[in-house]
Amino acid sequence: MKRAITITEVALRDGSHAIAHQYTTKQVATIAKALDEANVPYIEVSHGDGLGGSSLQYGLSRTDEFELIETAVAVCRQAKIAVLLLPGIGTVKELKQAARLGAKMARIATHVTEADISAQHIAAAKELGMETVGFLMMAHMAPIEMLVHQARLMESYGADVVYVVDSAGALLPHEVKERVRALRESLEIEVGFHAHNNLSLAMANTLAAIEEGATRVDGSVRCLGAGAGNTQTEVLVAVLDRMGIPTGIDLYKMMDLAEQLVAPILPKAQEITRDSLTLGYAGVYSSFLLHAQRAARMFGLDARDILIELGRRKVVGGQEDMIVDVAAEMARQKAAVGEGE
Repeated sequence: MKRAITITEVALRDGSHAIAHQYTTKQVATIAKALDEANVPYIEVSHGDGLGGSSLQYGLSRTDEFELIETAVAVCRQAKIAVLLLPGIGTVKELKQAARLGAKMARIATHVTEADISAQHIAAAKELGMETVGFLMMAHMAPIEMLVHQARLMESYGADVVYVVDSAGALLPHEVKERVRALRESLEIEVGFHAHNNLSLAMANTLAAIEEGATRVDGSVRCLGAGAGNTQTEVLVAVLDRMGIPTGIDLYKMMDLAEQLVAPILPKAQEITRDSLTLGYAGVYSSFLLHAQRAARMFGLDARDILIELGRRKVVGGQEDMIVDVAAEMARQKAAVGEGE
């Protein structure tokens, strides 16, 4: 039998972006319980932008995320609840509260060149007895040598795992292989991979990561995640089973909960639209999708033009406030051109 792969289900966190952070405690309880019964080992629950993310800038949550975390912990018998934290958005205070409520894994996420800001939070998570993951976002934006350096920093701070995170869904399979291989050759700890499907490559990229030695990967049931979603968990379980790679997850139960519980809450089917495709093409943070679409409606622009301009300016996660600024500037330029004709 081939080496087992550990899957973290992210629909109750990454999927928050797709539904504008409108999860209810009932939805989280129902979905988390079903995931637990399907033997999913880790379930991530928090605002899409992590602990403390509920704000005008990132999007206000319908339900306090700590209620959602407490709810998920209460209904799970074997699954461990994970939380995401972006230093500067979330603080050690929120991390401690999540731990008190029963969260067992902390995923500390930084831009791919900013691992140094994770030291305090990784150390705090370890002190709290939490399994700790370093999450290097927008991994396509840095040379491999820089990625390795940043991963080593997270390892030195105490991370148990470091993830290559394709936040924009912009990486191609050979680029995933190069990055995962470099980390496997440079770290003593496990390597993980988080995909987005904006170029229809989430599954291919996840398999490429596994081929190069990643032992932790993420999935979102029914593809419920930012942009065009993540690697679809129930499909991933089926594919890995076909490959003889154990996950410990019950395929039929995953299929059923995807169809019966998750599909009904989707505002629309998770598919690759012209705007989500543009995210991957331009290398833009997947959670910018709804923000860019709202800005496009506000200023009478094409969301694709906004996303392309954000990519040109190398805007990254945490700079959501710039989306409206960029759109307003583009609208002024468009109006000036119109007046000059």
